[in-house]
Amino acid sequence: MESEIVLNDLSRQYAYEGSNTDYDGFRRRIRSQSNNRREFTLPQADRGKDAWLFLAGCFMVEALVWGFPFSFGVFQEYYTTHEPFASKPAGIAVIGTSSTGIMYLGSPILFAAFKRWPHIRRICVLAGLAITVMSMIAASFATEVSHLILTQGVLYACGGLLLYSPTIIFLDEWFVQRKGLAFGIMWAGTGVSGVVLPFIMSGLLGRFDFRITLRAYGIALAVLSSPLLFFIRPRLPLAQTSLQRRINMSFLWMSTFWIFQTCNIFQGLGYFIPGIYLPTYARSQGMSGAEGTVILALVNLGVVFGSIWAGALTDRMHVSSVMLICSLGAALAVFLFWGLSVSLPMLCLFGLLYGLTAGGFSANYTGIIQSVRNRDTAVDSGMVFGFLAAGRGIGAVASGPLSEALLRMHIWRGEAKLGYGTGYGLLIIFTGITATMGSASWFARRIGWT
Repeated sequence: MESEIVLNDLSRQYAYEGSNTDYDGFRRRIRSQSNNRREFTLPQADRGKDAWLFLAGCFMVEALVWGFPFSFGVFQEYYTTHEPFASKPAGIAVIGTSSTGIMYLGSPILFAAFKRWPHIRRICVLAGLAITVMSMIAASFATEVSHLILTQGVLYACGGLLLYSPTIIFLDEWFVQRKGLAFGIMWAGTGVSGVVLPFIMSGLLGRFDFRITLRAYGIALAVLSSPLLFFIRPRLPLAQTSLQRRINMSFLWMSTFWIFQTCNIFQGLGYFIPGIYLPTYARSQGMSGAEGTVILALVNLGVVFGSIWAGALTDRMHVSSVMLICSLGAALAVFLFWGLSVSLPMLCLFGLLYGLTAGGFSANYTGIIQSVRNRDTAVDSGMVFGFLAAGRGIGAVASGPLSEALLRMHIWRGEAKLGYGTGYGLLIIFTGITATMGSASWFARRIGWT
């Protein structure tokens, strides 16, 4: 019976990889091994010690890789007020958006490589860890903003992409029935790290400088990540075939995919702006750096719970409905609590509500993939995820220069009331509108477009 279960699991894997394996021949080999008492079993999916240890490892990798760029608001505030960067601050926002954006944008290329050469996945994890550590050390020697963009932004993103991406492929194997919840828990790692890291980084930057802070994080990344690599491994064995693996890209011709992708891109255009500018905004309103750090930490705290609840909901209801809740909730938080606030309590409330709603948006990816696969079961889940991540990356990269341009306009400064009249008014409006656009898939479904 166990060999039949193994056969079914591996058959699904061969089908997933698009190979033309001789299943009858493979069945005979399995039975032969069973008769000779050399049968093997796969670790249990969705439950069991191995699955949960794997998920715990993914949670920590998520926290270490993504928590740092999502805490960039602390560095944004430091770089704009300290030399050698304060005298020429142009491009500082690009550091944070390039690190997140490139990790998103590179996903389709890397997922395609994993599909073609699955044996490189574990190698990429090791290479990625080495590159992220080197990027932190290299950034500590920066003397210009352009140096930080190349190291703390681009190089860190390349290493983080290599380290993190295999976990997405492996998690798809380890969790089947609880996939949405599992992804939500993993992505909550960004929020947990984002709660803790701003305080650590702010303390280090205040006591030392950015050079020691970056080197310290590079060392911590190496020490904390290395033991996790034992648990970050695939559940299914590699297909024993030399045939080329065909990548099914038929979803690129589906209107369903492009409706979801359009919502995803627009939501990404504004999603990263509060995380970058809230500490600077707080400082402009006379608050201390510590208070700005608290606001940023509350955003990330909201992301923890937002990722989990949104991921769990996608297992129970249609993804467009969950996207509606996330999008409209985030838009209301922006327009009401950021736009109408110049005090610490209101900004803290905004940070928590924004993280809880907007922070759960990416947890909808598993639901989007399922909706696409309902149209064509042969579609490769990894490639759909990769293109969704790339769409979010477009928003992340574009939001850096866009946000700087909006701030330079100074529209409504001194004319409008409360947050809208602080010079950040146009930025607030832009963030709220892009958040609202994420709900368009719900309306498209109502008129039969998805």
